[in-house]
Amino acid sequence: MKKLLRYFLINLVSLWVATQTITGLTYTGGVRSLIVGGLAFMLINLILVPLIKILLLPLNLLTLGLFAWITNVLALYALTSVISDFQLLPYTFPGFNLNGLIIPTYELSPFLVAVGASLIIAIITHFLQWLAH
Repeated sequence: MKKLLRYFLINLVSLWVATQTITGLTYTGGVRSLIVGGLAFMLINLILVPLIKILLLPLNLLTLGLFAWITNVLALYALTSVISDFQLLPYTFPGFNLNGLIIPTYELSPFLVAVGASLIIAIITHFLQWLAH
């Protein structure tokens, strides 16, 4: 039970940080929908992600593990399809300029928003799991 609660809190925090970082991943309904989304995301990661990993194992072996993060993108798409409060919307990256390093503005499709959000979720999840152990 303690392990499930820790896993739920890790998923909840990673979802919250992803929604605050990338405005293309949004939720409506306040804290209640975030908690429901964290619970659903935990269940998706416990049940659906291992099945997706087994199905995508040949592609993962061919790409030497680079295809593994696609499972996180699919899990995020599953979350947005199961919980209607979570949505993936197009996002316009405002650009970046730092001492000659210029990244121009860019329009991100919902798929690219899902890729970016899943990357952020994966980094935060792995960091928090590292802290918990």
